[in-house]
Amino acid sequence: MVGLLRSYLLAAVMVMGFTACHEVHLDYSQSPGEIVLFDDLYSVSMPDENHAVAVGYYGSAYFTLDGGETWSRGVTNTLTSLYKVSMADALHGWAVGQRGLILRTEDGGAHWERQANLKENEGMHLFGVAAVDEKTAVAIGEWGTRIRTEDGGKNWVDHSFTVNETHPMFQWLSPFEQEKVRNGDTVYEDVGLNDVYCLGTPSRRCWLIGEFGYIFYSEDAGKTWQKSNIEGSREIAPIRFGFNEVDFDASYIPELDSFVESVVDEGHLNVAVEGVANAEEIQRFGRDGDPFEFFETLEARMQEVRTVLEDAGLQSERVRLRGQPPWDYEDYLAKDPEFLERYYAGRLFEYPGVKVRVVQNPILFTVRFRDEENGMISGLGGVTLSTSDGGRNWTYSKIDRKMAVFSVASVAGRAIAVGEKGLVRVSVDGGASWSPPADDNFPETFTFMRDMDFDPSGKVGLVVGQAGRILRSGNAGIEWVSVLPPAPKADDET
Repeated sequence: MVGLLRSYLLAAVMVMGFTACHEVHLDYSQSPGEIVLFDDLYSVSMPDENHAVAVGYYGSAYFTLDGGETWSRGVTNTLTSLYKVSMADALHGWAVGQRGLILRTEDGGAHWERQANLKENEGMHLFGVAAVDEKTAVAIGEWGTRIRTEDGGKNWVDHSFTVNETHPMFQWLSPFEQEKVRNGDTVYEDVGLNDVYCLGTPSRRCWLIGEFGYIFYSEDAGKTWQKSNIEGSREIAPIRFGFNEVDFDASYIPELDSFVESVVDEGHLNVAVEGVANAEEIQRFGRDGDPFEFFETLEARMQEVRTVLEDAGLQSERVRLRGQPPWDYEDYLAKDPEFLERYYAGRLFEYPGVKVRVVQNPILFTVRFRDEENGMISGLGGVTLSTSDGGRNWTYSKIDRKMAVFSVASVAGRAIAVGEKGLVRVSVDGGASWSPPADDNFPETFTFMRDMDFDPSGKVGLVVGQAGRILRSGNAGIEWVSVLPPAPKADDET
């Protein structure tokens, strides 16, 4: 399905290690020791000023005991890529990765043990993990995966997003999947969840993000979740059509042009176009007439509005047709006699028309909070979001480059965003505006930087990325130096 393809594409973004494949690989069942081959790193977790763990391509795991100044190689006993790591404290933590892999460390990242879980059996990729304490953690991934443990990972309980008969996605499932839902079997929602973050004890706050602008927050350490609101939604009054007509009055065109102008440069926003009908149309042409002719009318109305939007400059791939006619409805009626009635109910409006509204559709990569109220999110296309109310409401801000912002983190008075092709931006106003760092404050980098974390005090920060790159700051993110890989040694003079 499309969502699975999206998840694989996202995995490809995160595992740009394809650019760093090597002919020689380390045996990660060896004892902890020196790092001699620098694999791409995708995640870093820093539970205190002295300890940190980074993980990445080909099962690589690095750990430090001196605040990131020197690093050693941990033993993972796997060659499977690890996408995320989260340390509950200096000793205990989890890493997750491809095909449902979960690893647990109890010695600060020196040694790791595999933990069995249902997502490994299903082959689901896990993209994020967040430790609440040494016993409690939440892991997320593709196909709406949310799993949770309260016993140190001995048992992982499934809380994944699923589809029921009232879910908007239900009507678009295949007949086989619909039958599974009716029989009480599990059908996972087709959405990739990309990151989860928990502040850790004594706080119980957690947040998760993913595709389609999915943002949720939890106040009970990930047991239950509430959906967040992204500010900036826009819509116009539905375009009115005549009874059983497929053309609308040209007086609506300036309003549609203005709507497009307001969103055309906001590439993370798509536009939903949804056809509706009044009760008489539904009864006369739907129930009492030929449903296919009724469907053709709805489809033609949506296409008319879509044409105007595209003529005004909106890219066709940003237009989403909602409530499209179920042309194959007859295939569903034998097992679901109310299928068509539900569709009619969803199309009912006070007058014939087409609704036009913004769809929040950013692809989000990383979420970070510096306390229970203030957090930031990074995403594709230069997107960042910020909140000051614990993640209930989020507002957009944009950097000056339409590039992937892979990670963002903030400390008191400063936020840093990093991403593809060496992208670095700094904000001193809570993410409202962004600018490049001073020339001497950040090493020149042309490769991707995938993740960033600060210790709880906000003093020491670490950035990890391509080819084992690790950058370190010892002054709250103001100045950064390169730690790994080591600088090439100069040739001996003869």
